[in-house]
Amino acid sequence: MKTAIYPGSFDPITYGHLDVLKSSAEIFDKVIIAVAKNSEKNGFLTVDERVNLIKESVKGIENVEVDSFNGLTIEYAKKRGAQILIRGLRAVSDFEYEMQLSQTNSALSCDIRTVFLITKPEYNFISSSTIREILINGGDISKFVPKPVNDYLKKLY
Repeated sequence: MKTAIYPGSFDPITYGHLDVLKSSAEIFDKVIIAVAKNSEKNGFLTVDERVNLIKESVKGIENVEVDSFNGLTIEYAKKRGAQILIRGLRAVSDFEYEMQLSQTNSALSCDIRTVFLITKPEYNFISSSTIREILINGGDISKFVPKPVNDYLKKLY
């Protein structure tokens, strides 16, 4: 059974993230979308809020699990018995950073591979930071995020 970890901050999760997740779920037996806890970063949403919103957003995708973790992604992947790390790419500019990260993870554990998945073109401009900026300035984010996320954030702002 091939288990993949799709790590990230997902602050908030977007349709681009879901596009990568759905593709991953078609390829791998089990996909764990793992929200990284970063103590050095103040998140827009708490980790618990993100986990709950992701759970609401992925209902119906049977082979997806939602979790959170501290520390190195590669160590979390080992702990969960994963063989694959999923990284989403929106544009060529993402590739250099993601390739460096992949090579570092490979140096830490050669048994875990990284797979890059490209979002559909209609999602390649969407980022969590853009969503936050639109929201804070009173814009409509409904076409960029799943309904549970949109509804929750509309209540907050």
